[in-house]
Amino acid sequence: MGLSDTKKERIQNLIINSIRNKLQNYHPESSSMPFHYRLLGKDRMALFSFIQSLNTTFGTSIFEPVAIELAKSRFSVVKNQFSLGNEIYEGYQQAIQQIINKLSTKECQPNKIEELQKIKEARYGRKNTLKTVKVDLYLETSEGDIYLFDLKTAKPNITEFKSYKRTLLEWAAIILTKNPAAQVHSLIAIPYNPYEPKPYERWTIKGMLDDRQELLVGKEFWDFLGGENAYEDLLECFEQAGIVLREEIDSYFATFRK
Repeated sequence: MGLSDTKKERIQNLIINSIRNKLQNYHPESSSMPFHYRLLGKDRMALFSFIQSLNTTFGTSIFEPVAIELAKSRFSVVKNQFSLGNEIYEGYQQAIQQIINKLSTKECQPNKIEELQKIKEARYGRKNTLKTVKVDLYLETSEGDIYLFDLKTAKPNITEFKSYKRTLLEWAAIILTKNPAAQVHSLIAIPYNPYEPKPYERWTIKGMLDDRQELLVGKEFWDFLGGENAYEDLLECFEQAGIVLREEIDSYFATFRK
């Protein structure tokens, strides 16, 4: 199926404009690196610094906008950096803590369907105020299914997965506090697989995340948003954007040779 030519053009322009904006507002670090400069050249060091700076903002400046553009054709509601609310039943909080405790001590294996059922059964107590992070990508289908995505880097730190798990469960619980009948899915999305062509090394999440219900990596994620073959078309969009930008980027960093 793939993306339409119009959709490809919009995504390509989105990427180009994002990089151009980044270049216009980019200021290299002022720290002196005399050995590096003489060995590699100021232009290469400036480019290296730019790439590092770009990597830190790639998620919000490129991946999120691209995800939104892809999802618009397949979902009835599409939002980014969305605040879910802050009310959660006390019973839900207790159920989440019990789930985290059992996973941490390896009393059980992660199973999102069973975990959500345990949370739903704990609908009691007062409503507490809970501070949580915004949802990177909020989607609703025409049938009312809700998908909540937390976009992460390609190689998340293994020590962080416990907090990721708590966030995913709390997001679902906040939705269920509002509507106990809601069909809610909360997931981690990793934009690309750094181990290709090998499978993603899911051992890093073993014991905390349900990799069938709480994780989409690379092609899985982009095809979920844009339909079959969206990932391949997206790679083409990035390649074409790079071709358009190549001379501008080369010209910009050539000024650092002076």
